[in-house]
Amino acid sequence: MSSPRRILITGANGVLGQATARYFLQRDPDCQVHLGVRERRDQAEALVAEFSGRAFLSPLEITSAEAWSAAISQIEAQSGPLNVLINNAGYHDDSLLATMTAQQWHGVLDANLNAVFIGCQAALKPMMLQRWGRIVNVASLSALHSPAGQTNYAAAKAGVIGLTQSLAKETARLGITVNAICPGHIEGALPAGWTEDQIKAVKRETPMRRFARPEEIAAAVFFLASPEASYITGAALKLDGALV
Repeated sequence: MSSPRRILITGANGVLGQATARYFLQRDPDCQVHLGVRERRDQAEALVAEFSGRAFLSPLEITSAEAWSAAISQIEAQSGPLNVLINNAGYHDDSLLATMTAQQWHGVLDANLNAVFIGCQAALKPMMLQRWGRIVNVASLSALHSPAGQTNYAAAKAGVIGLTQSLAKETARLGITVNAICPGHIEGALPAGWTEDQIKAVKRETPMRRFARPEEIAAAVFFLASPEASYITGAALKLDGALV
């Protein structure tokens, strides 16, 4: 492994992206974190200001191969070759399948699955040259326990797990591990339309009687991206407080 680690986190303006970036920056004083963002940048910009010289903005449209190539070239010019990729960006647009539009289907598949394919492909070249790398793909509990109204999102995240497991076999002898995490509900990142009664009901269904703190999910990502996790690859780690 080359030192310091150079890490790209997509969706870095959101709750989990922010928590993950902060977790790396606080616990690995030598790492350099590149915050993949598109339009919303306020939280990412604040983190760059707080960790000046170690955190950097990386403009990135995750569904564009050209944008990925440009971002990875920018990282190499700023810091050196990328060796850790956290595919965290994505969104859901829920609907019953009978009324789901083609845009809802394709948009969610593009952002949650196709973008992971493009990102992994772009990141592999510098990792293969170094013969070391860590890829962590953020899937979802919906991939394992698919709710009604999320056929697009559940299909995309299940595809992320399949991609992760297949790619892990392709890169196992190259020093590159590829893993996925499947978080359940996360504090601060709950569906916007949920009422207090819905939140209480879901907590009651969860054996731990609470949702995950963002830093608890970030801790799992941090470990999977570490040198010590060298024999873990192709895993899909469930992080749901025993909900499933």
